[in-house]
Amino acid sequence: MLNVNQRINPKIQPKVKAKRPYLVALSFIAALLLFVWGFNFLKGKDVFKKERLFYARYAQVSGLVKANPVVINGLRIGQVSNLYFDPAMNGNIIVELSINTDFPVPANSVARIFSSDLMGSKAIDLQLGNAFEKLESGDTLMSSIEASLMEEVNAQVAPIKNKAEGLLSSVDSVVVVLQTILNENAKENIMSSLQNISNTFKNLENTTANIDSMVVDERNRIAAILYNVDMITQNLEENTKEIDRIIGNVATFSDSLAVADVAGSMREAQAALAEINLLVASINQGQGTMGMLMQDDSLYLELQHSADALNKLLEDIKANPKRYVKFSLF
Repeated sequence: MLNVNQRINPKIQPKVKAKRPYLVALSFIAALLLFVWGFNFLKGKDVFKKERLFYARYAQVSGLVKANPVVINGLRIGQVSNLYFDPAMNGNIIVELSINTDFPVPANSVARIFSSDLMGSKAIDLQLGNAFEKLESGDTLMSSIEASLMEEVNAQVAPIKNKAEGLLSSVDSVVVVLQTILNENAKENIMSSLQNISNTFKNLENTTANIDSMVVDERNRIAAILYNVDMITQNLEENTKEIDRIIGNVATFSDSLAVADVAGSMREAQAALAEINLLVASINQGQGTMGMLMQDDSLYLELQHSADALNKLLEDIKANPKRYVKFSLF
């Protein structure tokens, strides 16, 4: 059965058959392009936008994989396009970031790996710095890693754990103390201590009573003492000027001592003492008249002999005055 075109114009059929392969090829290419675009679109990659590539180096990536998002302030601007070991073979991992925006990235920005949801999915937060210089495609970013949920929990639980351990130790100590208290000997010691405390309070009561009695008995004397103290205070107040004058005189004397040549006076006194020491030494050595008197007792003996002779003469004068005194009237 012939179609309409063949019935209308049988000459057109060869031309349609010639164009059919081209149409199939164009359809296949269009479908392939649409598939590639759709596949990349589902991965978050727009093939029609110009992309910039940045790199970051990590010691470990905490489960980061390809196609994980790259965000700035929560807005997705790209994705992780590749991960591979550092060519230096030092165990570090190089992460390639594909950025599909022209937003300027300062040179001191940090690519931080963080958990984007409670399931542990990873993403990279591009924390912008404040440097004037901007990064170009192919540059390397500084990197950091957010603490994992387990690490955060451990960091929060560790203080509680330490407090709990300390509390358990305190409870153990209390239990030991209670066991010690419940011991028979300990009970006796506690009762004895309580009895001593009671006796101490009784002694304090007796002492207080004695003090009260003493205060009552010595009331007049205490009043007299207080009166004397009051009089002393009044005398001090009345003689304030005199006390000030005395203090001023002392201050003036202190100033005079400070101004006086005390050192020179001390040197002169030391020189005089040295001369006296020399004089005493010369006397002790028998030099000079005083030294001879000190060392030779002949003068003392002669003086003693003269004194004895004088005493005898006086006694003889008293006994025989006429021998020495003659009276003549004519």
